[in-house]
Parts: sequence; structure tokens; C-alpha cells
Amino acid sequence: MEPSEHEFDATLDATGLACPMPVLRARRTLDDLEAGQLLLVIASDPASMHDMPAFCSMAGHTLLMAHSKDGKFYYEIRKGKA
Repeated sequence: MEPSEHEFDATLDATGLACPMPVLRARRTLDDLEAGQLLLVIASDPASMHDMPAFCSMAGHTLLMAHSKDGKFYYEIRKGKA
């Protein structure tokens, strides 16, 4: 999938962090956002391709887009309602 044209309310650079840190940092960052706001997460751990969608589903967030480019993984997440 190609990156979208969304403007993000926050960006989290989790490159260099191993599982489960990208998900834990995403959760912490989402806690500071309002419902409906957008977060871009950038990760380098291939395990995040499985972990981030599962986290979003369980936590009630919407994973709008997931794609990879040049060894990095990008996740566009809309925060769900509390």
C-alpha cells in the first residue's frame, strides 16, 4: 500500500526499537491524543507488521494504512473512542 495524504496530529519514530516497544510507545502516544486524531508510527522491527494491527484491533483504534519502504514500516492510526 502507498502512504496516504493524511496530516497527522502526532508522529512516533520507533525505529531501532524491538518488539514490544513500538506498540507500547504507540499506546502511550495515543493516550495523549483525542478520539479521531491521527498518529503516524514509523518502526523498523518486522514483528510490528503483526503486532500493530492486533494492538489497534484490541484497543479500538483504526489502522488506516500499513506499508513498508526501505526497511521501515509505517502505520497510520486513527484513535478510537475511549
